[in-house]
Amino acid sequence: MNYTLITGACGGLGSAFTDILAERGTPLFLTGRSEERLTALQASLKAKDPALEIEIFPCDLRSEESRAALFEYADGKGIIFDRLIYVAGVDTQMPFEQYDEGRILTQTRVNFEGAVSFIRRFLGRSPLDGKTEILCIGSVTSILPEPYFALYAATKKALEYFCMALRTELKGRAKVTVVLPGSMPTREDIVKSINAHGGYSRLTVLPPRKVAERALKAVRKNKMRVIIGFWNKLTNFGSHLIPMSWRMHFAANIWKKTTKDFYGEERR
Repeated sequence: MNYTLITGACGGLGSAFTDILAERGTPLFLTGRSEERLTALQASLKAKDPALEIEIFPCDLRSEESRAALFEYADGKGIIFDRLIYVAGVDTQMPFEQYDEGRILTQTRVNFEGAVSFIRRFLGRSPLDGKTEILCIGSVTSILPEPYFALYAATKKALEYFCMALRTELKGRAKVTVVLPGSMPTREDIVKSINAHGGYSRLTVLPPRKVAERALKAVRKNKMRVIIGFWNKLTNFGSHLIPMSWRMHFAANIWKKTTKDFYGEERR
C-alpha cells in the first residue's frame, strides 16, 4: 500500500489537499508542527471514513533531526510513498532590516531546505515507476523580486527552479510539478492582509480547494510549472512587458501597507 505524504496538512491549503484525497480513499501520511492538530485532523477524517488509512507524525521542518525522525518512523512502519505534496511555507512580510537570524533561518529552511530534504528522502522510499508524483507549492510572488517580501519570494523562486531542474533528472521515473498560486483566504490575518492590499490583490485570490484541485490535475498531467488563476497568469504575462524597476515599485507599494510575521502574527 502506497501513501501520499502531505506537509502542512493542518493549514488551509494542506487541509484542502487532505480532504480531496481522503474523499478518494487515498492512504495518507500527514505532517505538521502540532501533534494536537494532527490528531484532531486524523480523528475528523476517520469519523467520515473509518476504513481510511492515515498515519500522522509531527515534524519541525526547520530541524534536520525532526525531518529524519519522520522518515525513520515511516521506515519502521514499512511505508512506501508514491506522492509527495509539499505545502508548508512561511510567508514573513516586512522590511528586511527588521529580520533577525531566527526569521531568516525559519523562512529559508521551511520554504526551501525542508522541501529539498523531504524530496531526497521521499525518492529513496518511492517506486519511481513513472507514476510517482512530486508536487510543490510555490507562489506567484516568485515571478519577480518583491520588496518587503524579498526573502519569501526568493525562497519560492529557488524551490521553483529546483523542481523544474529535478523534473528533467527524473524524466520517465517521476512527475515533478511546481504550482504558483496567489493569496488564499486561509486565516483571518491573511484575509485582513488581502483586503489591506487593495482591489487587485482581491482579484488574484482563489479558495484553497480550487487551488488544490487544479494542482492535483497539473501533476497528474505532468505539467512542469503552473500558474493558478486568470489574474495571476495575466500578471505573469504583463511582467514581461513592463520594466523591472516599475514592477518592483508597484510591488513595494502593495506589500509595505502591512507587516506580517510568520505563523499568523500581523502588525500594521
